[in-house]
Amino acid sequence: MPPRRSRGPLPPVLLVAALAACAARASEITFELPDNAKQCFYEEIAQGTKCTLEFQVITGGHYDVDCRLEDPEGVVLYKEMKKQYDSFTFTASRNGTYKFCFSNEFSTFTHKTVYFDFQVGEDPPLFPSENRVTALTQMESACVSIHEALKSVIDYQTHFRLREAQGRSRAEDLNTRVAYWSIGEAIILLVVSIGQVFLLKSFFSDKRTTATRVGS
Repeated sequence: MPPRRSRGPLPPVLLVAALAACAARASEITFELPDNAKQCFYEEIAQGTKCTLEFQVITGGHYDVDCRLEDPEGVVLYKEMKKQYDSFTFTASRNGTYKFCFSNEFSTFTHKTVYFDFQVGEDPPLFPSENRVTALTQMESACVSIHEALKSVIDYQTHFRLREAQGRSRAEDLNTRVAYWSIGEAIILLVVSIGQVFLLKSFFSDKRTTATRVGS
């Protein structure tokens, strides 16, 4: 095999993309939550770690869900009922497994689609020497700016996708209701038309019978 050529340093954009993969631990999931159901998730967190839980109901019913967050001792850190979306930030007070649950037990016939993003810890500095006393070089400053801009773009794209999915779900639900209403109106008109035909037919038949009797 021919020897591989040595590669030069990565361009700034590729360097930012590579370093972005080493960000803080995060869980980003979209899942189905049936009616009368409850779904829980667990995360091992070290004491003093800053965490953020963000969720949003995408489809189903009134787009609401119950959410509850507990620490390893069972102490409730966050509890909200019938929320469409929310965000909660906390710092872990002890080591252990933290539990957060989404409940749709109050709904008897509508299932939900729920999205949540659970971030554990903060992003590490882009460069090991970012917190140094001396100023960053022009290349390092550009990389930091690009990195922050990319994070903002990813966050905006996620929220726009969620809004688009929620809007599409509402539009499809409205379209289904309009279709059913149109079918119902068509059936009512058909029944009324047939009823009028039979009513008129019966009316003229009675008049004809009466005329025949009078003529006799």
